[in-house]
Amino acid sequence: MSTDAQFIEHAQGLTPAVSTYVAAASAAVARLCKVDGRADAALVDRHQRAVHGLAWMATTAEAIVRAAQWCVNLADRGVLARADSLAVRIGVAEYLNQLTSGIPMSQSEIFRPRELGMEAEAAKLAGHASVRWFVAHGAGSDVRAELVAAYRHGMVVSETIFDEDLDAIREQFRRFTENEIVPYAHGWHLADELIPDAVVAQLANLGTFGVCIDPEYGGMGLGKLAMCIVTEELSRGWIAAGSLGTRSEIAGELISSAGTPEQKVQWLPRIASGEVLPTAVFTEPDTGSDLASLRTRATQGEQGWRIDGNKTWITHASRSDLMTVLARSEPNVAGHAGLSMFLAPKPRGRDSEPFPADGMTGGEIHVLGYRGMREYEIGFDGFLVPADGLLGGERGQGFRQLMQTFEGARIQTAARAVGVAWRAFELAWRYAGDRKQFRRPIVEFPRVGDKLAMMIAETAIARQLTYFAAAEKDKGRRCDIEAGMAKLLAARVAWSNADAGVQIHGGNGYAMEFEMSRILCDARILNIFEGAAEIQAQVIGRGLLAREERRSTITA
Repeated sequence: MSTDAQFIEHAQGLTPAVSTYVAAASAAVARLCKVDGRADAALVDRHQRAVHGLAWMATTAEAIVRAAQWCVNLADRGVLARADSLAVRIGVAEYLNQLTSGIPMSQSEIFRPRELGMEAEAAKLAGHASVRWFVAHGAGSDVRAELVAAYRHGMVVSETIFDEDLDAIREQFRRFTENEIVPYAHGWHLADELIPDAVVAQLANLGTFGVCIDPEYGGMGLGKLAMCIVTEELSRGWIAAGSLGTRSEIAGELISSAGTPEQKVQWLPRIASGEVLPTAVFTEPDTGSDLASLRTRATQGEQGWRIDGNKTWITHASRSDLMTVLARSEPNVAGHAGLSMFLAPKPRGRDSEPFPADGMTGGEIHVLGYRGMREYEIGFDGFLVPADGLLGGERGQGFRQLMQTFEGARIQTAARAVGVAWRAFELAWRYAGDRKQFRRPIVEFPRVGDKLAMMIAETAIARQLTYFAAAEKDKGRRCDIEAGMAKLLAARVAWSNADAGVQIHGGNGYAMEFEMSRILCDARILNIFEGAAEIQAQVIGRGLLAREERRSTITA
C-alpha cells in the first residue's frame, strides 16, 4: 500500500480513537464535578484546572478530526496535494503526542493525562495503529524538512472549500488586501491612525459589512463560512481590517435575531451598506466577562431611556454611528435577568472631539497593537436613547439576546486569528529565504525550517477547525462548544506563529520598522478579547460536562 493510501486509511481511523479518549476524559472530569448526576458549580470551580484541561483535550482532538477529514475530502475529489498531506501529518502527529503526554494550556501550564488518572487510556491511545502511524510518519524532522522543501518549490496547502462562489470571494478579498491594505497597514499602525475613510468605503462597496445580513435588508446573506473567508483574508493584511466588520456582524446579528420589524428596516440596510458603523458597548471596569455584575443603568422616562454608567474597552467608539449598549434596566432584578440591550444612535466624533454628544464623554486607551479603530473608555451621564431603542421592545432580555451573537463573534475571531497566523508565516518565510548567514539562507537551518513547517501545519489545522464551527453555525445548530474550540486553538496558533516569526527575524523582529513587530502585538490580543482563553476553556468544559450528563441520563 502506498504512503498516500496509508495516510487516508489512518486518517479515517483517528476519529474513533481520539473520540473514545475524550469520552473517557469527560467521564473522569464528571466524576470530580458531579453531585447526584449533575455538575455542581462549587466543584466545577474547585476543579477548574481539570475542567479546562478537558476543554483543551477535546479541542485538540476535534482539531485532529477536522484536519484528517479535510484531507479525506481532498483525496475523495482527487486533489490531495503533497503539501496538504505533509502539513496534516506534522500537525496531527504533534497534537496526538500532546494528547498522550501533555497539552500546553499556556506557556507555563501543561495539562497531563495523569491529572485525570488516565495513564492507561493515554497508553492505549498511543498504541492505536492509526496513532502510531501518524507519529511515525509525521513527528520526524525529515517530514518537516520535506514540507519546507515543497514550499520552496512553490507548493502550498490547499485553500479551496469546493464552492466556486466562496473561492471567488476569497480571491476577490485577497486581491483587495494585497493592493489596498498590505502596503499601508504598518504605516497606519506606527502612526496610530484610523483606517482611512476611503478604505472603509471600499470595504463597504465589497459588501464586507453585510456578509451575513439577509438580502431583504441589503446584505449578502452568505452565512458564517463566507464571513470567515472574508475576515481571514482581510486579517491576513491587518487585523484591524478584518476586525472592522466585527461590530457590524454583532449588531447585525443582534437586530436580525431579536429586533422588531421596524428596527430591522431602520438599521440593517444602513449597516449592510456601511452607512452606519456600529460599536459594541458591553464591558465595564472591574467586570470583564462577568456580565451579570454590570452596573450601567437604563432608566425609562418620557423622552426615552436615560443611560448612566461607565464602559471600557469599546472598539471604534468615536467613529461609530450606532452603539449596542448592554445596561441594567431592572434595578430590582439581580444578575443577567435585569439586563436589556439598547440600540443607541450617536454622532460621529473627530480627533478634537471624539464624543460630541450630550451625556457622553470618553477618552482613548492607548494600546500596543490592534490599532486602526482605537479603544476607548466611555462615561454616560444622562445620555438619551430614543424610546424605540430597546432591542426587540423587550425588557430584561439583553443577556439572552447577546448570547445569540457570541457563537458568530467567536467564530469570526478565530478567522481573524487564522489570518494573523498566515501573515506571521508569510513574513517569516520571506525573511528566512532572504536572510543569509554563514553564506546560505537561514531557511536551510533545521531549527528555522522546523518552526516554519509547524507554522504551516498548525495554521492549516486551525483554519479547518474554524471552518467546521462556521459550517455548524450555518446549519442552524447550537455550536457554542465548537465556536469556543475554534477561537481557543486559533488564538494560540496566531500567538505561537507570531512569536516564532519574531525569533526567525532575530533582532529585526523586535524593531518597530519591521512588520513582524506589529504582528506580535496584534496576535497577543486574540487570546483576550471575545472571551479570554480561560473563558473559552470554561465554556467548552461546562458544555462537555452538560453533554456527559445527557449521555449518562440516556444510558441510565
